[in-house]
Amino acid sequence: MTLLALGINHKTAPVEVRERVAFAPERLAEAMQHACQAAGLREVAILSTCNRTEVYGSSLEPGSEKLLAWLAHYHGLDVARLQDCSYRYENDAAARHMMRVASGLDSLVLGEPQILGQLKSAYSVAQEEGVVGAELGRLFRHAFNVAKQVRTHTAIGQNPVSVAYAAVSMAQHIFADLSQSRALLIGAGETIELVARHLYRAGVRQLTVANRTLSRALDLAALFDARAIALGDIPDVLPEVDIIISSTASQLPILGKGAVESALKKRRHKPFFMVDIAVPRDIEPQVGQLDDVYLYTVDDLKEVIEENQRGRETAAREAEQIIEVGANEFMRQLRELDVVDTVTALRQHAHNLCESALEKAQRQLQAGKAPEQVLEVLARGLTNKLLHQPTVKLREASAEGRDELQQLVKELFQLPGADLPDRQD
Repeated sequence: MTLLALGINHKTAPVEVRERVAFAPERLAEAMQHACQAAGLREVAILSTCNRTEVYGSSLEPGSEKLLAWLAHYHGLDVARLQDCSYRYENDAAARHMMRVASGLDSLVLGEPQILGQLKSAYSVAQEEGVVGAELGRLFRHAFNVAKQVRTHTAIGQNPVSVAYAAVSMAQHIFADLSQSRALLIGAGETIELVARHLYRAGVRQLTVANRTLSRALDLAALFDARAIALGDIPDVLPEVDIIISSTASQLPILGKGAVESALKKRRHKPFFMVDIAVPRDIEPQVGQLDDVYLYTVDDLKEVIEENQRGRETAAREAEQIIEVGANEFMRQLRELDVVDTVTALRQHAHNLCESALEKAQRQLQAGKAPEQVLEVLARGLTNKLLHQPTVKLREASAEGRDELQQLVKELFQLPGADLPDRQD
């Protein structure tokens, strides 16, 4: 069995590519089933966020070429183009990568905690679809445990730094006093909730939450004494706001150039500050061409984020050590599991030989033979049967010059001449 991890992220691909490879939530179930069939996977899970799309799987065959070909075909991309901006890992490297992702060490914002929840959600969806089995499931659970250790034993989560934090921090550079600004938040997921919290702490009290599902917008708005509206009402409130931050799972833009132009006229060209955190993008790129509009994407936030994450670099080095230990431990457990079937078969083989020898001994006792003689024959016969085939194979190996088998037998049975590791009492 081979563990696989294939993906693209903010380090390897621009937003134009990432948005094409992103999976809409409603298509994840179909995509995972299709991946199992087309890429020959036994197990699969897909993680799709604004900064990364990753496919984790297990296969009977080594190599991720089929998985790469499937991902490219599924999204209508050229395989060579996707290969240039993707990364692929197998076995211990795949395990180590998942643990780094879960711990926030591979995120745009070093140590950000949201990715762990997103990874848990990806695992949960895969479980519901029945496409995660024992091996991949064990890796996910181990990764979650390692991420918990990183959070507990390092300072990686200190000094709040996130895409949401960076967006609000950038807004503070544009507006001298955020308490006088009005904000429109498009979406109602985790990221937008974080944005709302940071804006509220920065003094913004006039918040409007727009969402496709109004009930979800109402729930989020209630936390901040904000107003909730449907997406269709955005053009009506757009002229009233100064800050627009959007993060939805929409496959099509929500805010277009025409609506923004109309709002600017009503505002007498008072500037807009916009941050589009979504992938695919919620705000048409052409909006950024308008005068009096400051439009930023997740890629534009990198400078702000880098400045605020330097304090986490020491903690990240400590976290890498925890992850290395965790990855090694996971692979050790897998190797132990690999030998279970062999040990079971060996024990069953020995048990069958013992049963046969005991039946023969019982017949001899019933025939009146002396117990001492029966026991002697039983011991000698059982020893010969147990060691006959190994002895034959050992002689064949020696004749062929495969001396390593001799050393292995000495080590297995702790015979004289075995190169055994020193033991400490």
